[in-house]
Parts: sequence; structure tokens; C-alpha cells
Amino acid sequence: MSTELEVLRRAIDEIWEAGTQGTGLAPFPIHFEVVPPVVMYEVGAYGLPGRFSHWTHGKAFHHMKTMYDYGLSKIYELIINTNPAQAFLMAGNSLIQNKLVIAHVIGHSDFFKNNAWFQHTNRQMAETAGVTAERIRRYEREHGEREVEEFLDAVLSIQEHIDPNLRISRRAREQGPKRRSRGTEYDDLWRLGEKPEPEKPGPSRRRIPEEPEKDLLLFLLQHSTELEDWQRDILNIVRNEMLYFLPQMQTKVMNEGWASFWHSRILREMDLTPEEHLEFTRLHAGVLSPSSRGTSVNPYYVGFKIFEDIERRWNGELTDDERREYREQKQEDWPHAGGGRAKIFEVRELENDVSFLRNYLTRRLVEELDLYIYRREDDEWVVVEKDWRKVRDAIVDSMTNFGYPYLVVQDGDHRRAGELLLRHSFDGRELDRTYAMRTLRYLYRLWGRPVHVETTVQGQPVTWGFDGENELEEPEPEEAPAPATS
Repeated sequence: MSTELEVLRRAIDEIWEAGTQGTGLAPFPIHFEVVPPVVMYEVGAYGLPGRFSHWTHGKAFHHMKTMYDYGLSKIYELIINTNPAQAFLMAGNSLIQNKLVIAHVIGHSDFFKNNAWFQHTNRQMAETAGVTAERIRRYEREHGEREVEEFLDAVLSIQEHIDPNLRISRRAREQGPKRRSRGTEYDDLWRLGEKPEPEKPGPSRRRIPEEPEKDLLLFLLQHSTELEDWQRDILNIVRNEMLYFLPQMQTKVMNEGWASFWHSRILREMDLTPEEHLEFTRLHAGVLSPSSRGTSVNPYYVGFKIFEDIERRWNGELTDDERREYREQKQEDWPHAGGGRAKIFEVRELENDVSFLRNYLTRRLVEELDLYIYRREDDEWVVVEKDWRKVRDAIVDSMTNFGYPYLVVQDGDHRRAGELLLRHSFDGRELDRTYAMRTLRYLYRLWGRPVHVETTVQGQPVTWGFDGENELEEPEPEEAPAPATS
């Protein structure tokens, strides 16, 4: 065993040097740990080592572990975005499998460190998660496990509804348009020609929030009067952890594509045996295989192909059709020979999945990757659109707000009765009524008064709600007319 670990340690040193010398990659230092499958899947299910316990994490663990036990899926790589980074290698992997994982996580760590969307990440979240998990265990002892778990049920039902652009939007509101201040000894002269400002009307009802608020968790933290201190703390814990996971949700395609791009480049430069090279080729092909589920794209595959295509084009290796398009569009960002490496690093630094796909998923790639839009008709799947722009836009739209409904807090004093009103930004996809009503019940527990959501059903505006006892719907759906009788 000690010999195997020594061989693995030398492989880590060799791959680290190959991945960080002359490539442009600048990852965090990485601590590698060899763990059994049960630990690998526990960390994968919880998202962070030592995170608080909840039945949803246990459910994810048993699902992932069962898929592994039956040979249906396997986690090859797992890295925690911290400084230094923590990476896990599964005991029982072959040496070449671990070599691929080592090179892959070097790419991930470089992405975590240098992509703009991760710049506000808590790089000590692994330690933070352990501390907050202990606080939640203390609340379970003080208030009962059932009480704490039911409160977590309510909070986790809305955990995705935070604002990834909160710092930007708040700063813009604070800075806002301001009247120019001259601040000179001639100020009185400037004011001579000014008309007096009209008197402001008396105070009106203060709107809460002043503008629609996307960060539902933050709004509850600031305005709910029903929360006890321990509940407010748990709500804040969940929100902070979601802020940690948010950049990973925003950059899934880019992150996996970048790591796959670099594990292939690094291992190609390694001195592999013929057997190792054959196994690496097989593993690499498996990672980059198109999605077999038919309902989503493989982020490893799509991200990898886009980064390869960017490097090719910005190296000046253009097809005749591409040259014609660039001339017609008169693009300022004209690809030139030798600029591919600099361009992919620029993209890695600045983009997220939405802008990455919008800007770099080209017609050539859509056709090469055989992407299309389909829907179910009469118990079978039917291709309904292959126009590359519409396909690209559909993929981008599916990633907007991570696929979750876009909700904002419209009024925290609805009907002047302290009720909570949310508004659903309808994008053509209707809310699932059963799921929405269940969530409104959870939200009622957090707000303590009736809650409502405005949405659209079959092209008509409708408001659903829950008042603590009854489900509400305005307007009520019209009943079908009774059949005529003779």
C-alpha cells in the first residue's frame, strides 16, 4: 500500500509541474486525499465535508451510492473550492484514472481562482460549514430535531431564490443619479436663476420593498417578524452556503469544459505507457460522450468543444464560411494567428455559462454537436427546431436563473395587512400548481401571514395563495358548462 501511495505522490508532483509550468494555469495549492467510495459519495451528496445534516442530503447520498453499487454511474473527480483546494481520489481507482482526475482538478482550481464570478467566494467555506453544522446540532438539542428539520424543510424549499447580482444592483441604487454639486464660492450666483422646488406632498405609505426584491431569503431575514433568533441564524446559514454554491451553478458548462480541456492537454504531454494511453483515451471519450439521457447537454462535452473551437478560430484556423461571416459582420474581435491561447484565458476569466454559450456556441458547433429542440407529442419525442440560433437561445434560456422560476418580492405589506406578495416573471413556462402551493405553505411558516404569488396560467393572470388554512386562487377557474339535457 505504501508503494502505491508513493507512486501516486510522484504522479501528483509530475502532473502538477506539467500543468503549471508554461501552460498559463495558476491554480490554488491542492491537497489530495485518497478516500473510500462511501466518503466520496457522502461529500458529493452534501456538497461540502462536514455540512449540516438533512434528509435531502441523505436521499442524494443513497441515490448516488446505489447508482455506483450497481455500476450505473461513478464519481471520478471531486474538488472543494477552497484555498488551498481539497480534492478527493477514490480508493480502488487505477493509476491512470487518478492521473486524469489530478489533471482535471488542476483545471477546476485554476477556474475557481481566476474566474470573475468566483471573486466574492468564501474560500474558507469548508471550515465555516463545520462550524455552522455544530450550531445547527446545538439547536436540535435545544429545540428538538423534528422542529429544526421542519424549519430546514421550509428554508430549503426556497434556497435557490437569492440574488447573484446583489452587490451590483445595490451599489447602483445607492450611487443613483445625483444632482451636480459645484461647491464653489459662486454657488449663490448659480442659484439665482433656479426655480424653487415644489413642496413635497405629505408622507405616503412606505413600500416594502421599495423596489422588487429577487433575494427572497435576504428579504425574510430583514423583514420577517415571526423568526426566532435560532431560526434567523439557520436562514442566514443556508443563504451563505447558497452564495458559495452560486458561481458553480452559473459556470457549470464552462468549468467542466475548462477542466476537460486541460486534462486532455496535460496528459498528452505525459510519458504514458501504451496501456495507460489506451485507458486514458477510453476514459476521456467516456467523459466527453454526448448526453445519453436525451434531455440535457453534457457540460463536459459542450464546454470542451467550445473552448477548442475558440482556440482554433482565434488562431486564425477559419473555414471559408467563417471568414465570410467575419467580413460581413465586421467584427472588431477578429481572430488572428497565435491568439487562441490568450483568448481562451480571457474567456475563462470573464464569462459565465449564459454569456459563454450566447457568444461562442456557433452554427458550426450546433451542427457538429447535433443539438436541436424537441418536445413530446403523442407519446413520442419529436424534433421541432434545428435552426442554430433558436437552439442556442433555448439552451441559454434554460440556464437563466439556473432553470428555476424567476420570482421577486413585490409587496411585503400586501393589502396593508402584512401579507406577502411575490410576482413570477413569466417566460412561457407555467408554474407547477401543486409544487407552488406546497412551497407557499412553507413560505407561510417563514412569514407568519398569508402569502401570494402572481403568475400566468393558459395566458391569463392568476394569483395563488395560502392563508394558513386554505389554498387561495384568484380568479377562480371557470367551471365547464353542464351538458345540455333533453
